[in-house]
Amino acid sequence: MNQFSTIETVGKAEECSARLAATCLECGGSLQELLSHLFDTRYGIDGSYDIRRCLECGLEQIYPLPEREELRNLYENHYNFNGEQETLYTKLRGYFLDSFLYRIWTWSDGDVSFHSSKGAGRLLDVGCNEGRSLKIFTRNGYQVTGLELNDEAAKVARAAGFTVHVCDVDNFDPVSLYDVAVLSNVLEHSLAPGRMLRDVARVLKPGGEIWISCPNSRSWQRSLFSRSWINWHVPFHITHFSQGSLERLLSDAGCVCTKVRQVSPAAWVASSLIVLAFFRPGKATLQLRNPLLFPLAMFGAKILLFPFLLLANSVGRGDGLVVVAQKS
Repeated sequence: MNQFSTIETVGKAEECSARLAATCLECGGSLQELLSHLFDTRYGIDGSYDIRRCLECGLEQIYPLPEREELRNLYENHYNFNGEQETLYTKLRGYFLDSFLYRIWTWSDGDVSFHSSKGAGRLLDVGCNEGRSLKIFTRNGYQVTGLELNDEAAKVARAAGFTVHVCDVDNFDPVSLYDVAVLSNVLEHSLAPGRMLRDVARVLKPGGEIWISCPNSRSWQRSLFSRSWINWHVPFHITHFSQGSLERLLSDAGCVCTKVRQVSPAAWVASSLIVLAFFRPGKATLQLRNPLLFPLAMFGAKILLFPFLLLANSVGRGDGLVVVAQKS
């Protein structure tokens, strides 16, 4: 192949790749731009992203889409667990999660992590990080297993006595099927959310449940905070769901929604307020992990805004969706 043929072939491949990236990652439909020039407001990662909505199925996604390997590197170098241990922030968080106050808090705040759910049977926590939820689910009566892509986080969870597999759910082939699979603020991180739901359903027993929490694309806070809304979370949040788009994906995966509710966690409100006040492009917003500022902002938002958050939830404009679906 001569030089010009090679250039032509590469050019066609790049054109094809661009075409695919500019269409819906689920149905292949055309995309309409909703918002442009979004930056990473948490870690200060370089890059600007847009939000686009599919004109066919209504699913929203970021543009450009990051490659799988790029995402893996971003998670390893920046995400929730990046080696932070025994800091004042992590110690206070641990005390809070183990306290009676936390159980009261989840009752009043909306429990996006399903930490108040008690029962029995085999539970798979997809994206378990260093095992904070595994500890709580065990205490609530479940036999737990975790999936985690960050090997360092998985090592910490294993050191605490939990079984954690370092793999995607599409590569997970369990010996026994599960009664429950938890996707707590996980599905929006997937480059293929429909496939993820089908793979999760694959590892469930007939009648098994998927517990999902994710940001709500119809949230009033998204409109209020605009580019400072904490749940844009580019480039980690790949997709954004409404109740309707999420229910359609679950139906395609052979599951039926049995419970749907909306929540507006005070921690999410506090995070958006802190980003609004302190974010600077290209800089990590360290105030989000300030052991004094963040709790004060969270409790302040809870006390002052409670009626508005409750009203938003009741009219379908809450900040988060909490869904239980059953494998049919």
